[in-house]
Amino acid sequence: MAAVTKAMPFDDSDSSIICYAPSMITTNGVWQGDNPLDFSLPLFILQLTLVVLTTRIFVYILRPFRQPRVIAEILGGIVLGPSVLGRNKKFANMIFPQRSVIVLETMANVGLLYFLFLVGVEMDITVVRRTGKRALTIAVGGMVIPFLLGCGFSFIIRKENDHLSQGTYILFLGVALSVTAFPVLARILAELKLINTDLGRLAMSSALINDMFAWVLLALAIALSENDNLASLWVLLSSAAFIAICFFVVRPGISWIIRKTPEGENFSDFHICLILTGVMISGFITDAIGTHSVFGAFLFGLVIPNGPLGLTLIEKLEDFVSGLLLPLFFAISGLKTDISAIKGPVTWGALLLMILLACVGKVAGTVVAAFFHDMPIREGVTLGLLLNTKGLIEMIVLNVGKDQKVLDDEIFATMVMVAVIMTGIITPIATIVYRPTKRFVPYKRRTIQKMKPDSEFRVLVCIHTPRNVPTIINLFEASHPTRRSPICIYVLHLVELTGRASAMLIVHNTRKSGRPALNRTQAQSDHIINAFENYEQHAAYVAVQPLTAISPYNTMHEDIANLAEDKRVSFIIIPFHKQQTVDGGMEATNPAYRLVNQNLLENAPCSVGILVDRGLNGGTRLASSTISLQVAVLFLAGPDDREALAYAWRMSEHPGITLTVMRFIPGEDVALPSSARATHHSDSKMLRIDMDFGKEMELDDEYLNVFRTANADYEGITYIEKVVNNGEETVAAIRSMDSSHDLFIVGRRRGIPCPLTAGLTDWSECPELGAIGDLLASSDFAATVSVLVVQQYAGSWQQEEDIDLPDSPRNSDEHISKETQQHSKGGYIPNSPH
Repeated sequence: MAAVTKAMPFDDSDSSIICYAPSMITTNGVWQGDNPLDFSLPLFILQLTLVVLTTRIFVYILRPFRQPRVIAEILGGIVLGPSVLGRNKKFANMIFPQRSVIVLETMANVGLLYFLFLVGVEMDITVVRRTGKRALTIAVGGMVIPFLLGCGFSFIIRKENDHLSQGTYILFLGVALSVTAFPVLARILAELKLINTDLGRLAMSSALINDMFAWVLLALAIALSENDNLASLWVLLSSAAFIAICFFVVRPGISWIIRKTPEGENFSDFHICLILTGVMISGFITDAIGTHSVFGAFLFGLVIPNGPLGLTLIEKLEDFVSGLLLPLFFAISGLKTDISAIKGPVTWGALLLMILLACVGKVAGTVVAAFFHDMPIREGVTLGLLLNTKGLIEMIVLNVGKDQKVLDDEIFATMVMVAVIMTGIITPIATIVYRPTKRFVPYKRRTIQKMKPDSEFRVLVCIHTPRNVPTIINLFEASHPTRRSPICIYVLHLVELTGRASAMLIVHNTRKSGRPALNRTQAQSDHIINAFENYEQHAAYVAVQPLTAISPYNTMHEDIANLAEDKRVSFIIIPFHKQQTVDGGMEATNPAYRLVNQNLLENAPCSVGILVDRGLNGGTRLASSTISLQVAVLFLAGPDDREALAYAWRMSEHPGITLTVMRFIPGEDVALPSSARATHHSDSKMLRIDMDFGKEMELDDEYLNVFRTANADYEGITYIEKVVNNGEETVAAIRSMDSSHDLFIVGRRRGIPCPLTAGLTDWSECPELGAIGDLLASSDFAATVSVLVVQQYAGSWQQEEDIDLPDSPRNSDEHISKETQQHSKGGYIPNSPH
């Protein structure tokens, strides 16, 4: 028999002796008369199942309140613990008997070990060096006042006959109140749609610095908890030696493994197993030298270089560790929490006072730091609230403090409640205080048609893979950048979020030549960036700013829309989700691309063009002097068609562009309603707007008359009117001209009921392209012609003020002339050089 002395929160006594048979691991079965709950493995499986189910129920309940998952996991443990269900002695002794605590805590700490390893893998330590003074000042300002409050509470908590020094109490309480949970904050920012804003990036950088300080202070607190001063010194020296070995021995070894593995191939099972074993070894070493096993795992993850190895490890471990094992650790914290230990109104008053002072203290420190950097008070308050986020690090601090006898049951329960309440109130208050929808100044030129003829043409082009780059560059070359109307291009490489703590937006500067790419995604970004930078160097009046957006596909359109509004662009170009195959057919590359396009069409703050890429002049990069394109505009009716014509009109100023405008006019047999209203289709999420058909035809006539008058004497533009009576005649007219052109530009034509396209939508595969666009993009039509489907911004631009555009990414005389600041009245009517 083995005897183990262990204190359990269910027992009011300080200690108890548990005797059990060490061989009782698995049962022989209920038919043999065994009770499965008397054996450690089935009991652990039942406990794990209960913990996961309880936490998932709380996740579901708290989801409408936008609460982070850590709150649900702690609450699940509290419900299963002595505060609620554990008050029933029969339930406590049957489901969570004292003899099971060792197995439960061991597995919880194994999960914690690997989760902290993943946190280290995801954390980019170079960000700390790049954050600058502002993030450092805010991080320190947000820590100082709560830390001082923790110092004050430590004098109240420590008893005179305590064996631990006052410094230990100061560090534990100070760290517990001043720490910010970096992973939890990342998820809260993503929920609030702030992750890619300046405020969100500043909060993330500050939290990262705060995390680093917290780790150092926690290591110091554990070292100082030793009674022997000489032992504390040895702990600190051993920890410093371990850190040096990790960065100067382990990291080069892992870099060698990465270099040895060819790009695009999977890492060998031996190398993955070696790294996962290294996590356990690192945890053992740091536990043996007197700090804590999580330090070793965290440091080991920190030395893993960012790149394919990190992504592979995250993909293999994250779901199992975060979804199954980590909830055990938070549940253990809840099982140790006995709310009934907080006795008396005085103690509850102290709890509320601690929450209030700690929250207000961090907000005050952050506001003061933000004030020195000329930030608005509202943003400073929001930052302070966000930095109050608690989670994993604080739970580690509290559990270590309880194990070290720094915190008794009452103080532990009080501090857990502080963490839960402070983190729980963050999202609702931050939502009220800071409304990101108001952060943009309204601007007028959200469409090409309403652009001034002498203003800068701002375009955001989205790219999934380098395959579309040559066609897009040729499209911009044909868009005729001039001194009077230069083109500012924001190139956004769209990357799916896989295995990172949060979405992010990366602004690229020129990369150092000769530096190899770490993974396939970076290699693609480098290829895209280099191609557009080369285009910028050889083209006149063009400015390029490359960026990368890393986010889930279901929210990627938000990053695109926010960037478009932030940069005041007039036009967004995004590739079609299908690409041309060798035999001329069209096949989907990734169904998620289509979701991005559909969501963007609904939510874009400006006009949008979907590019069906079939190669423009063979898909090779052309110089401006060699551009020779046959462009055709198919004009039926409505604002989308006018926007398509406005873009083609700009292109027609290029001497190498030949433009054909074919307008389809209803025949005498077609009955047109004087006022036709668009209806909402329940099977489509596409944006529908009400249109007055008669008014739209008047606007079409007016715009086309201006276009024809301005270009009456230019031979490079051909205007054709085609009388058709139904959809069949429309298709026949389009087929008669498909082989002689390089690019079709058509309007998407949302919500316009038109008899000229009747029947075309019945077999439509891609409604987001509209009836004509879907026809042109089909595999059996116009096999060699690229298509640009245009949707005009549907906002009420008429009611907005005319606001000057901010500076371009590279605003120099070479690229952007001062004439971009000038304005003239009216729509986009180029001064034709013809």
